[in-house]
Parts: sequence; C-alpha cells; structure tokens
Amino acid sequence: MTSSEKNPALSFRLMLRTFLRCYLVGANFNTRGMQNVGLAMILEPGLKVIHPDAKELQKARRRSLQHYNTHPFWTPLLAGIFLSLERDISRGILPAPMLQRVKNTTTYTLSALGDSFFGGGVLVFWSLVLVMLLVNGWVVLAWLWLASCFLSLQVFKVMTFIGGFRDGIGFLSRLKRWDLINWGQRIKLLNAGLLVLIWMQLWPGLGSDWMWAPWTGVVVLAAISAFYLRLSRNWFLLAFAGYWAASIIWF
Repeated sequence: MTSSEKNPALSFRLMLRTFLRCYLVGANFNTRGMQNVGLAMILEPGLKVIHPDAKELQKARRRSLQHYNTHPFWTPLLAGIFLSLERDISRGILPAPMLQRVKNTTTYTLSALGDSFFGGGVLVFWSLVLVMLLVNGWVVLAWLWLASCFLSLQVFKVMTFIGGFRDGIGFLSRLKRWDLINWGQRIKLLNAGLLVLIWMQLWPGLGSDWMWAPWTGVVVLAAISAFYLRLSRNWFLLAFAGYWAASIIWF
C-alpha cells in the first residue's frame, strides 16, 4: 500500500462538511466532557479518511471524545489543528499522546483569550457601534454594519480553519504574533469612549450640565458597592432603571 493510499487527501467537500459542523459544537453540551461530543462529531468525517484501519479509527474517536471546552469562535481553528495532528499521527510522524497534550495546552488558553478578545472586546464594540447608528436613525447603515460584522466573523473562522489544518500547531505561533491580548485591551478602551458617546445622546435633560453629577455618582457608587460589598448587580440594574425612568418623568 502506497503512502497516498494509506493517507488519502481530504477532499474540499469533506473539509466543507467538517467546517459547517463547527457551528454545532455546543449542540450536545454536557457537564462531563463539555463540548467533547460536538468536537467528535466535527472530526468524524475526517477521521474516517485519515484512519482507514478500524482499530486506529476507534482510537482516534476516543481521543476526540476526551474533555474539550473552548470559546466557540476558536472551534474551526482547533478542528483544523486536530485533523492535522491526526494526519501526522497516522503517518507515524507524531505519537498519539501528542494530540491530548496539545488539546490540554491550547483549548483553555484560547478559551480565556476568546472570552477577553471576542466576548469582552470585539462583540461589545460591534454592539455599541450598532446602537450608535440606530440612535442616530441610520437604520440602513445599521443593517450594513450588522451584515459586515457577521460576514467578517465567518471569514475569520474559515481562514483560521484553513490555517490550522495547513500549518498544524505551527499556526499557534502566528496567532501569538497577532497580539490579541493587547488588541483586546485597546478595543475595550475604545468601547468605553463609545459608551460615553451613547450616554450623551440618550441623556435626559442634557441641556443642564448638573445632570451629569447625580448620574455619575450613581454609576460610581454602584461600581464600588458591587466590587467591595459583593452585592448583586441585578439590584443596581433595577435601581439604575428606576432612576432613569424617574429622571425622564421629572424633567
């Protein structure tokens, strides 16, 4: 049996199926393995081609069913990397335990990075810009912005999936050079500025400069109380909404 017969190339159609399955990674979320069933479903088409031997296929399936949990935006990248590693394992280039070591190292790191960069930065930025456009009555621009954000995210997923499969764990070095941690901090600062602009546009009685004083005091007091007194933020949210409504009625 030749090398090409033992390790046939993964077709475009198969890779497309694998990528589309990444959107269902959380469909069978469980408390034991987290997203492991979803990951196994994603890798299944590729594993069948990479491991034609039934015994090796079962071993690969067991590896894919190990505990797995990360930010869903990184799932295409990790799926590509894992398929690349399985391909190298089937060729005898890497030992089988290497995949689990890589999984343990990368998934939790990318999970924290995804929560910070995407959850706390990019998605908030997209939402704030959308709110700004809607507040100013630019509905068409808001729809265009929403569509461009959605499409850019899909392009990001496709490119990282391709890069992860093509470069394997080497893609992680490129990801490190992107410096997403510091970019996330910059985006959060930008979000703070956008929030102030939105606040200025929605402020009741903006004509009075003194209206800033009580509102600012409420926000600062709520932040200090939530941090030091460990009070639930839900109470402050209710109080904030009540004060907002009272200000609108009064002024």
